[in-house]
Amino acid sequence: MSSPGDVDDAIRELLLLMPRMVGRAKRLPVPERVRSLELSPRHLSLLALLLFDGPATVNDLAVRLEVAPTTVSLMVADLSRKGVLERREDEADRRRRIVSITAAMRPEIEAWLAGGAAAWRKALAPLTDAQRRCFVDTLLAYERALEDPDAG
Repeated sequence: MSSPGDVDDAIRELLLLMPRMVGRAKRLPVPERVRSLELSPRHLSLLALLLFDGPATVNDLAVRLEVAPTTVSLMVADLSRKGVLERREDEADRRRRIVSITAAMRPEIEAWLAGGAAAWRKALAPLTDAQRRCFVDTLLAYERALEDPDAG
């Protein structure tokens, strides 16, 4: 029998919690223009980076998303054709292209991500910086463990 607060209790609670969280996140309103684009979760990550951190190069985005630059390049090309992203020359280095969300789609993307961002802000605001770091690090460790369950 497990004692209160042990690892198995936490696992049990999280296994019950995670599907509810995902279900609620999926019910957040999605603006019609965004819904019609048929975006995947990987698009969400790319758009979140561009929204919160601003314009970036394909290589910078690939590093942050932990994927190959060709993967980001394909996503950018797809979203550019759909009018979501635009590429422009870097004024400092004309060989580089800077990717950003188009002005026309920025309000839709902000509206799409606002509900999730507000919920995270409410949940994380009461925590100390160290507690927030621990929480994020724990989620990252969970993600890595899902990717390679035999590691460590």
